[in-house]
Amino acid sequence: MACQPVGSDTILGCKHYTRKVRLVAACCGAAHVCRFCHDNVEDHTIDRYATNEMICMKCGARQPSAKQCRECAVVVAKYFCSVCNLWDDSGNTVYHCPFCNVCRRGEGLGKDFFHCMQCNSCVSLTMGPHVCPAAKNAKGDEGGGGGTVFAASMESECPVCKDFLFYSDTPVKCLPCGHFMHTSCFQAYTKHYYTCPLCRKSLGDFSAYFRMLDAILAEEEEANAKPGDDEEQPKRAKQRVACNDCGVESLAPFHFVYHACAECRSYNTRVLAVVPPSEVAKEEAKNDK
Repeated sequence: MACQPVGSDTILGCKHYTRKVRLVAACCGAAHVCRFCHDNVEDHTIDRYATNEMICMKCGARQPSAKQCRECAVVVAKYFCSVCNLWDDSGNTVYHCPFCNVCRRGEGLGKDFFHCMQCNSCVSLTMGPHVCPAAKNAKGDEGGGGGTVFAASMESECPVCKDFLFYSDTPVKCLPCGHFMHTSCFQAYTKHYYTCPLCRKSLGDFSAYFRMLDAILAEEEEANAKPGDDEEQPKRAKQRVACNDCGVESLAPFHFVYHACAECRSYNTRVLAVVPPSEVAKEEAKNDK
């Protein structure tokens, strides 16, 4: 079965790639414009590295995989990788990483990408320097609250779009917690959220924002103060919270929205339980031990 190409006489290809060629799958002999088209209609996954034949869309000649048709001499794609059997005629820059053994969109290693041997994948430099989570874990610097992030973290899905990251041809960003997502997904996600969608750790240094919340709560406390509050008062209800950043459980003053971690003063916390006034002294004694 051959998938139907799209485009004009001058721009050929499918919805995934621009190219003037169909690949012939070594597994079943079917001709498709790309591996995604093959996998969408067949009952198995193509082995891209086993592909060794192509069909020119201009003249229909079946021949060994190449950048140029040997029959009509048409250059079927500006970029051709004989390892991945990838043809791309879009004009976008593409490079082959010998360590990942896949092609990716970009200028190349040492330019806008570099290959991290610890993560075992190419990492985009467009979003800043890469802090390798695997190297940090090897030194014992794992942080708290989110678990250890091991090497080969790229061999997983993007938590936003669910595409498999290792074979992704779009730039990937390493988060401070060690998880990965596409840079485009990161830019869209951080317009609305500031924590990792997997471990809930903060995606940056929000200490200035947290200190601003300290000031707001202090003003709120002062505005709600009543005469005689300076004298000794009964214990007020508190909330036991767990910090997503440092992993410590502590007590925080009762509030409907904001709860600061007593250890690192982060407001990236989750409420575990409400501690009634009668139990506050006991809970504080537990924390002091």
